[in-house]
Amino acid sequence: MPEHITSLNYRATNFLISAARFDQCPPTTGREVAFAGRSNAGKSSALNALTGSNKLARTSKTPGRTQLINFFDINGEHKLVDLPGYGYAKVPEAMKLEWQKHLSQYLAERSNLVGVVLLVDIRHPLKEFDETMIQWAITGNMPLHILLTKSDKLNFGTAKSAMIKLRHQLRDHGDLISVQLFSSLKKSGIDELTAKLDQWYLQPEAESQSEEQGDA
Repeated sequence: MPEHITSLNYRATNFLISAARFDQCPPTTGREVAFAGRSNAGKSSALNALTGSNKLARTSKTPGRTQLINFFDINGEHKLVDLPGYGYAKVPEAMKLEWQKHLSQYLAERSNLVGVVLLVDIRHPLKEFDETMIQWAITGNMPLHILLTKSDKLNFGTAKSAMIKLRHQLRDHGDLISVQLFSSLKKSGIDELTAKLDQWYLQPEAESQSEEQGDA
């Protein structure tokens, strides 16, 4: 990343709006990075750790918002997006399918989406939702950064081995998919996550367009 690019102030992240449907999403100004993960993957805790505040997660956990796409403003320019968690929501199947439809539409059609952070509990192998997100990223050529959360629950050697194993599993996809260890409790991995987000948010437009043309 060029030396003149500095880090965004993620502690200045504020709630913007919630969308129940894709057509309720805010205008596509600035760049967006979406956080996705199963309901027990520690997404709220990771967002709290990144922003240094509990306010972000409390907003997302407000009753009635669990099935919504939540948008947060960073410095009045870019957005962080908290996608609905999946896996343990006790709701009718028809409602789950409705959520999935709007989530799929968001991922496929949101023109200013520049990357997705997928949170995976390091103690469990990839679940169906995780595999689906990975395959979607590969198919759509969308950069994906995997956070192996709750890494403090394992000793460092075991956690590192799990990370290396997953990196090896995804090695054929080059720089499109990256993997790191993360612990909200120990506040470890925040610098690495911040660096990845800065890369996505702050990459010069000309460089971004050049890469897209090269992929075409």
